[in-house]
Amino acid sequence: MGKQAPKSGKGKKPTNKYVINCRLPIEDNVIVLKDFEDYLTQKIKVEGKTGNLGEQVTVSKDADTLVIEAKIALSKRYLKYLTKKYLKKQDLREYLRVVATSKNWYELRYLNVVNDEAAE
Repeated sequence: MGKQAPKSGKGKKPTNKYVINCRLPIEDNVIVLKDFEDYLTQKIKVEGKTGNLGEQVTVSKDADTLVIEAKIALSKRYLKYLTKKYLKKQDLREYLRVVATSKNWYELRYLNVVNDEAAE
């Protein structure tokens, strides 16, 4: 009968979970997963500050994957950017690339280099 108060759309925000699969470079001893985990922990910005993860963002590792869980807005593009930056810093950007295999899954793969001289 009377007017209802508008509902505020604020509820508990879902946790965003991103996975970076590093199986191929780890098997070939190209990268060390612990170093990559430390790099992401130090470089992810929360509220404009690096190294300020707190409870909002967690970076953990499994056997050959990194799992990033964020309770705040963290874009996939930003994670891909940081991963590319790590590869460039390690001089691996010429050999490895970051590929999105599904919505929140990334994989480090080797570049397929085509040898022009062999084709002739």
